[in-house]
Amino acid sequence: MEEQQSTRNHVERKKGGLITMPFIFANEICEKIAVVGFNTNMISYLTKQLHMPLTKGANTITNFNGTASLTPLIGAFIADSYVGRFWTITVASILYQIGMISLTTSAVVPGLKPPPCKGGEICEEASGKQLGILYFSLLLTALGSGGIRPCVVSFGADQFDESDPKQGKKTYKYFNWYYFAMGASMLVAVTVLVYVQDNIGWGWGFGIPTIAMFLSIITFVLGYSIYRHLDPSGSPFTRLLQVSVAAFRKRKLEMVPNSTLLYQNHDIDDPISRDGKLLHTNHMRFLDKAAVVTEQDKVKLGEKPNLWNLNTVHRVEELKSVIRMGPIWASGIILITAYSQQYTFSLQQGTTMDRRLTDSFKIPAGSMSVFTLLTMLITIALYDRIFIPIARRFTGLDRGITFLKRMGIGLVISIFATLVAGFVERKRKHVALIHGLQDHPSSTIPISIFWLVPQYSLHGMAEAFMSIGHLEFFYDQSPESMRSTAMALFWTSISAGNYLSTLLVTLVHKYTAGPNGYNWLRNDNINKGKLENFYWLVTLLQVFNLVYYIVCAKMYTFKPLEVQRKVVDSSKVDEVQLVNPV
Repeated sequence: MEEQQSTRNHVERKKGGLITMPFIFANEICEKIAVVGFNTNMISYLTKQLHMPLTKGANTITNFNGTASLTPLIGAFIADSYVGRFWTITVASILYQIGMISLTTSAVVPGLKPPPCKGGEICEEASGKQLGILYFSLLLTALGSGGIRPCVVSFGADQFDESDPKQGKKTYKYFNWYYFAMGASMLVAVTVLVYVQDNIGWGWGFGIPTIAMFLSIITFVLGYSIYRHLDPSGSPFTRLLQVSVAAFRKRKLEMVPNSTLLYQNHDIDDPISRDGKLLHTNHMRFLDKAAVVTEQDKVKLGEKPNLWNLNTVHRVEELKSVIRMGPIWASGIILITAYSQQYTFSLQQGTTMDRRLTDSFKIPAGSMSVFTLLTMLITIALYDRIFIPIARRFTGLDRGITFLKRMGIGLVISIFATLVAGFVERKRKHVALIHGLQDHPSSTIPISIFWLVPQYSLHGMAEAFMSIGHLEFFYDQSPESMRSTAMALFWTSISAGNYLSTLLVTLVHKYTAGPNGYNWLRNDNINKGKLENFYWLVTLLQVFNLVYYIVCAKMYTFKPLEVQRKVVDSSKVDEVQLVNPV
């Protein structure tokens, strides 16, 4: 039986590798076309088709994005605990598909949306029933995103065996090119699909992403036989809770003088540590008491202990790793708050500006995010092909610089993005004032929409550094058996950033209200608001966040990992290497 199990594992290891990337990337490309084509111009759909007020529409989008980024915790739990990543992705994609079909239907059937506005009349806002269909569709897509987002990126990285020296080094490149493929598909969405939505109709505008989602499911399933499938290893949340409970129960015990006396059990740890065991660290030593063996804990050889009373060093270090990642996780929240303004207020700025490329063609305001994506793609390519080889000569690191430094660079660039946005808004309002258009929110202000390019581009550059660094950080520093959960943490920082944006918009709108309709964020006339002050408030928050991040990064301890690596020469024994990843 053991020989059969060994043979099965050996065969399983032969799967995966670069040959699986076309299937995974094709799935990601189609899925991102669907998601981004659905989200990018949503503010226009809500305000122009469903006649929502601007702040309500902006909060609807950020609430939806926040929820869609929170549901990955559910998807990650199911994938890591029960069914694995492949089936989680497949079922979640089908849920997303149903949500897209529902939304497309509501955009096509006249009775499922309010009638078009007639000149001079107050537009009729969507009814409760019509909004119910919208929210039901959004809920299904949010649940679908919950299974797709945390699992696709980690499933792709799983295709590379980290215990194989040749494959392990390809992981950091995978994250760069994963994000590049994702950005390229988003580029198609914000150009072609936004144009279709603005100029052909929302039926086709939502219909094309629905078709793309269907193709993504088919493509992904076709690669089933060549994927490297890792079995789920039980609930990671249960293991974390077991360590916490055991440590609390033994809180009054004296600590053992030497960490080698702490409990180890390779039999129960092997299924959750295929690529190596976590080694003991001296941080948070109060948790080590969960691995202190007492008279009541002693078990016979081969027996499994009561894990609510006694845990291994590896399991204790899993909890320590998660706790250590927390402060770095939090540092990404405010960046998402800044980034999310592109799809709300920056888009509204664009609708008031001169969008002509030629006498007969206007660039859709929703397509301005093309500059975010182009800059992100160019930055990723230059980073991978030029920056990493140069930095490697000085640091000796395969990835050029640590992901912590990469994230820090992204945070700095994001500060400049919102700072610049405030000055551009002042310029836009000044032009409106000198042309007598301040009281005419529907009129086109004679200032080119390309004034918005710097802020969009800086956001794209910041994402190329911060978001990819964040992904690398979570995948690399998380316990091996919790990588879907770690990817969910990445998305929950996005969720928190969107919710923070909603809170910030709500508070600013409430507390900056004054007589005669004065408000920083006016619903009726953006030309008479103080949007630049809002951008600068976000800038100030980002400066505080950068200081916080620098402190956290300085104090962060990388996880020490014992990696069991197979050597090519069968006459040699396996080598054990200590890895302190950066």
